[in-house]
Amino acid sequence: MTGSARFLVTGGAGFIGSQLALTLAARGFAVRVVDNLVNGHWSNLDGSPGTSIERVEADIRDGSAMMEAMRGVEVVLHQAALGSVPRSIADPVETNAVNVGGTVTVFDAARRAGVRRVVIASSSSVYGDTEALPKREDMDPRPLSPYAVSKLAGEEYARVFTRSYGLETVCLRYFNVFGPHQRPDGPYAAAIPRFVDAALRGEPIVLFGDGLQTRDFCFVANAVEANILAATTPRPLRGEALNVAGGRRVALRELAEMLVARTGRDTPIHTGPPRAGDVRDSLADVSRARDLLGYEPLVRWEDGLAPTIAFLTKLHEAKELL
Repeated sequence: MTGSARFLVTGGAGFIGSQLALTLAARGFAVRVVDNLVNGHWSNLDGSPGTSIERVEADIRDGSAMMEAMRGVEVVLHQAALGSVPRSIADPVETNAVNVGGTVTVFDAARRAGVRRVVIASSSSVYGDTEALPKREDMDPRPLSPYAVSKLAGEEYARVFTRSYGLETVCLRYFNVFGPHQRPDGPYAAAIPRFVDAALRGEPIVLFGDGLQTRDFCFVANAVEANILAATTPRPLRGEALNVAGGRRVALRELAEMLVARTGRDTPIHTGPPRAGDVRDSLADVSRARDLLGYEPLVRWEDGLAPTIAFLTKLHEAKELL
């Protein structure tokens, strides 16, 4: 460790975590990141200003490593997790070990190290397939997958650590975050990078289900801003769950057609069997995050498509040169 950092970002070499760390550093904050590099890449932090981002390779389940990483830290932004509903259905034990066991370890290290606040990344998947829209935080959760259960457990632990130890906590329920640095490869890729990658490779876009299911997509800059607001608000935080989304929804078939048009490719769109654990419709009410943190989705999902396609196009061209 080179010194103290005001903020620690777990999963800081990953998709959301790296952009959060870069934004904090660009605003002049001292930042330390932890990542085990299973899904993250240090290259995501390339171009960070000066030496304001300190890199630590460690697993969030390693209590000693977490204690050391939190030395001198005021706020932890806990982004590290095994994402993906399908991955959790394929391997619920590992999902639980990382997302629940790792989160408890982060909380425990934080309170022992004297950290003031922990902001955790939760998920809209905790709502399950409730028919009521938009999703509000006072709805009863009905998780459909081990991933959703693991995120709900993290929220409960957040509230317990606030009540039991006085550690300030807040839980940000992400709705379908996308943007540059979200990888399209692997069996658990998210919809937008998977669709764009298929179009660039000249392969059909496959929709799981009829394609009429809807999602509330959130550009990554909105999620980053929500984290910074949660980290810096002077208001005390006591385990609140807050939706972080765009507050609008689009059908997956419509999205796929839009991406095909924007990539300029003649890409067929196919449908396949629905996936276990997937919800039918998703739309967030973000008024609680607005009231508590001043959160506003500043970037519409449509406006986030161009930089996302540009990143994925560059990635595709780099692979073709190999």
